[in-house]
Amino acid sequence: MAPLSSDQIALVTGASRGLGYAVARELGAAGAHVIAIARTVGGLEELDDTIKKSGGSTTLVPLDLTDDPALERLGAAIHERWGRLDRWVHTAVHAPPLTPVPMIDVKDLDASLKLTARTTQRLIRVLDPLLRQAAHPSAVLFDDAPGAKFHATYAAAKAAQLAYAKAWAAESAPIALTIATPPSMPTALRARFHPGEDRSTLTDPAIVARRLMAHLAGGASSAVDLSREP
Repeated sequence: MAPLSSDQIALVTGASRGLGYAVARELGAAGAHVIAIARTVGGLEELDDTIKKSGGSTTLVPLDLTDDPALERLGAAIHERWGRLDRWVHTAVHAPPLTPVPMIDVKDLDASLKLTARTTQRLIRVLDPLLRQAAHPSAVLFDDAPGAKFHATYAAAKAAQLAYAKAWAAESAPIALTIATPPSMPTALRARFHPGEDRSTLTDPAIVARRLMAHLAGGASSAVDLSREP
């Protein structure tokens, strides 16, 4: 895995808030051109302003990742403009309600599997040929599944997501995959799972993003613990 450089093209999903926002900001500050994907336009515009202030550049893509034709158009647009993709950081997930397994609503189950698991495979399909055109392509996904109690829907979808990613990495020798395990952060996802929690005890996503960048700059690693400094 090559160190960060000013000529890299990096795609970040879930870039409008939380860890995705923080990682996109760090990549932009490091000089990468950031393709920022999210459904929230306001968050993307705020990210764009922040990255531009640090001297970086972005392409904002307001996009529903479950829209397969839109993903195909995204891949074609990246190929036409840059011909490659150097880095992919995938933070987008679905946050289902906390529910005992017998009471899981099928709509919540389907939505979580669709966004967290199925979309990962669809993104891999679209981005794989673009990553293969880079000199040192890499991808980062996150292993943040909580304990099993009441979290079965989220945990199952995350397990499927990582299964796709790990199988792809084993099949795609040129592409370096990092599975990063972050500490608990005061994100919207965390707030949904732990309402009323004392958020002052949690780790700022900006700190976690800087740790990730330090790990990536240090070389290839298949597994990274972001709860501590590299």
